[in-house]
Amino acid sequence: MNEQLAFTIEVFANGLMAGVLYALVALGFVLIYKASGIFNYAQGVMALFAAMTLVGIQNGQVPFAHLINAIFGTDVHKFGWSVHSFAAILLTVIVMIALAWAVQKFVFKHLVGQEPIILFMATIGLAYFLEGVADLMWGSELKALNVCASEGNCLPQGMNVWLEGTTYEVLGYGFFIDNLDIVASLVAAVLVIGLVMFAQYTKQGRAMRAVADDHQAALSVGVSLNFIWVLVWSLAGFVALVAGIMWGAKSGVQFSLSLIALKALPVLMLGGFTSIPGAIVGGLIIGVGEKLFEFLIGAPYLGGATENWFAYMLALLFLVFRPQGLFGEKIIERV
Repeated sequence: MNEQLAFTIEVFANGLMAGVLYALVALGFVLIYKASGIFNYAQGVMALFAAMTLVGIQNGQVPFAHLINAIFGTDVHKFGWSVHSFAAILLTVIVMIALAWAVQKFVFKHLVGQEPIILFMATIGLAYFLEGVADLMWGSELKALNVCASEGNCLPQGMNVWLEGTTYEVLGYGFFIDNLDIVASLVAAVLVIGLVMFAQYTKQGRAMRAVADDHQAALSVGVSLNFIWVLVWSLAGFVALVAGIMWGAKSGVQFSLSLIALKALPVLMLGGFTSIPGAIVGGLIIGVGEKLFEFLIGAPYLGGATENWFAYMLALLFLVFRPQGLFGEKIIERV
């Protein structure tokens, strides 16, 4: 096989894997927007908070240790035990559900019927609040994250040797595909199928769509707005945890993790703000597009570093022709 073509296929495959990770973050945005009409600016910080909480629980870290030591003059940082990954994930899910309840109880319960811009501004405040709480609760240092079913049986890292050998035998060139990206793709596929089934075929899923259309109308037919918002923020928190695990295992748990939400914006613009499958398709388009553009045009002709802005340029051009996205709902107004 021609070497240039082989390189292109490898870049394409890696773009698909990167797109899945982008889509995982975008899913949280879609869930909340689909159920409440709120663009959740805090979704990236939720992924950071979930990942930091998971690492803290795994390592037996004392929450708010720095604050406790400063107030009482103590020097405690860890409980002296570690928690199994599955138990730590379960406890982190409980924390995210508690966070969803607190967000509904103390913030959005008082904003029912308000303009969307007011709700959006509330999520901006929530993002900065959560970032500060995460720093105070678990510290700001870089943390290594690994999820293990048993000793030596952890999330796979590094190149997939079997895939490299197989592609070398068939194509004459071994592809470099990261094992963690493959796992993330499988997890994202399961998540998407589950969320689509939930939204389409359950009573709660239909209630989510009713709340998104009109808060007051949903209340008038007996839909519990409080329950639906706690449910959808809990689901978004779970998706944020999954995204935080995948990104944290890939590059470490650090505060720059919250910036992955910015990469989800062009994904949403392409896929549509209300479509769960659209988040996946948009993520794949962005992932493949930025990798191929960098490989074929950016590096040879523009000096490289085009991955930082290509996604936003593509989304901007896409908005001109289809503002609602590929799978977004068309807004039809009577004039």
